[in-house]
Amino acid sequence: MEPPAPSADLTLAHLSDVHFGRISDERVVDALVAEVNDADLDLVVVSGDLTQRARTKEFKAARAMLDSFEAPVIVVPGNHDVRAWWHNPFDRLWRSSKRYRKYIAEDVTPQFAVEGLAAFGLNSAHGWTIKGGRIRPEHVDEMEAFFDRQPADVFRVLTVHHHLLLLDGLGNHDISHGARLALEAARRARVDLVLCGHLHTSHVAPVELAPAGDADAGHRLVIASAGTATSNRGRGTDRGVNFYNWVEIGPGEFSVCERQFDPDSGLFDTARTTTFARSDAPA
Repeated sequence: MEPPAPSADLTLAHLSDVHFGRISDERVVDALVAEVNDADLDLVVVSGDLTQRARTKEFKAARAMLDSFEAPVIVVPGNHDVRAWWHNPFDRLWRSSKRYRKYIAEDVTPQFAVEGLAAFGLNSAHGWTIKGGRIRPEHVDEMEAFFDRQPADVFRVLTVHHHLLLLDGLGNHDISHGARLALEAARRARVDLVLCGHLHTSHVAPVELAPAGDADAGHRLVIASAGTATSNRGRGTDRGVNFYNWVEIGPGEFSVCERQFDPDSGLFDTARTTTFARSDAPA
């Protein structure tokens, strides 16, 4: 049940769809925090939906969990973190993220950079959408400018709550408005790994992005869609199951380890690990 011992140059944890208000097991949050803190991680990435109904008490619980992590944390909002229509239609349209900004983070496009790693959070949760999400062009420009400032050999991570393209292994699912623009920018920025959630199903897949023209060789990135880390809202084959991702980054390859909560032991265990060659690795 022990987490993988960090053996790479850089290690990060990726969790999503925490959904305070619908926690699956009273032990799961503590088990997750303990496992993450037992390792010498470089970053914790949270790709949205910290709450179930964007209620104050749910945000306070989420804030307490984030504060308990010893590693740096970047987090983006999900559609459950914006005010619901039935709470207050005006707030939904014009101040949808006010509680998120108060309790979690004022910055909805967070940035993180250390030697060898650059991570950017893209906001897809807005009050004018229902479920699928929307990505604003100005945030895409901000993301591309951030990665343009990074060294050529840095490992590039983009996190966003909603999906940027349809993945065959996940069936028919939501795609964010503005996803094509964001994906094209991610190709130009040579993003290595996209961390997302929303679907409550753990899935890791490489994606080949077609060349934009004769001068472009195309680009392969990996999408890691995390299951629900701590809630009882798993879907499909992951119904009733909690997952988060453990990412190890080395000079020539990186791996995504899907960690699954075991109710019998009250601990997380490895479900599967997928390893990929880095796109910037020497041939």
